[in-house]
Amino acid sequence: MKNFLIGVLFAMLWASASVATKFGILSAPPLVLANIRFFLAGILLLGYGYSFKKNASYRMPNRMEWKHLAIFGALNTTIYLGLYVYAMKFTVAGIGSLATSTNPLLIVLFSSLVMGRRAEKDEILSIFISMIGIGIATYPLLKDSSTSFLGLLLLVLSMISVSFASVYYASVRWQLPNILINGWQVTIGGVLLLPITVLFGDFSSIIFDKHFIFAILWLSIAVSVIGLICWFYLLKIDTVRASLYLFLCPLFGFIYAWWLMDEPITVYTIIGTLLVVFGLFLGQRKKFRKAVSV
Repeated sequence: MKNFLIGVLFAMLWASASVATKFGILSAPPLVLANIRFFLAGILLLGYGYSFKKNASYRMPNRMEWKHLAIFGALNTTIYLGLYVYAMKFTVAGIGSLATSTNPLLIVLFSSLVMGRRAEKDEILSIFISMIGIGIATYPLLKDSSTSFLGLLLLVLSMISVSFASVYYASVRWQLPNILINGWQVTIGGVLLLPITVLFGDFSSIIFDKHFIFAILWLSIAVSVIGLICWFYLLKIDTVRASLYLFLCPLFGFIYAWWLMDEPITVYTIIGTLLVVFGLFLGQRKKFRKAVSV
């Protein structure tokens, strides 16, 4: 029961990122919002790791680890979250959450390309079905201009980046604890994004209101800290079972978007979401069967 509750909490927090971002960009430019979030999350994670953990593994990274952290941070934070936050300016929150749920499928595809493993038919079909699902869910939103092709393109690019980041993460034999890995990668990602933010971010347009404060605190603490702690906990127990909770993200994402932002839930939304969830299941079903049989 404990693991189930942690899994549901993870899905609820992870799915909330798109809505929180939509609130945040009402009061601050996307890149400025992203940078503040990254630095605050990094300070909290690193501060906790180095202040409250006395284990010898909680040390400063060595030269090779700095290299891995820089690559991982660039892919997982600078490019992925930078593009994702900016995409929220051109798309609705529900679609942002739906797109995020396809990450496991893209990881399977890219890991096949990087590791030379031939992708199975079910894996390719699952990605195709999920993309159709996103297309159906997005169709009416493109017609009423609440979502643009630019927003979808940025979302796709962000998903590609985070998928490569996950494959890269899995290829490295990390010696640092997960808290430090996440703390350093999000901090480095923020540093790499900072020059772009300084050049293109309109700091004069920042409004320090409740939307800004809520978005920063929620994205930094609830999503980047608590959400990822839950995710790493689930991964440590069972990677396959952990991925099951990603199925809940589209559901929570559209509920949040409807409840907090008055985004409509239409027949297109329901059909598209069901297709994405079916695609996720199809692509992972062999792993699920192995996990259940163990």
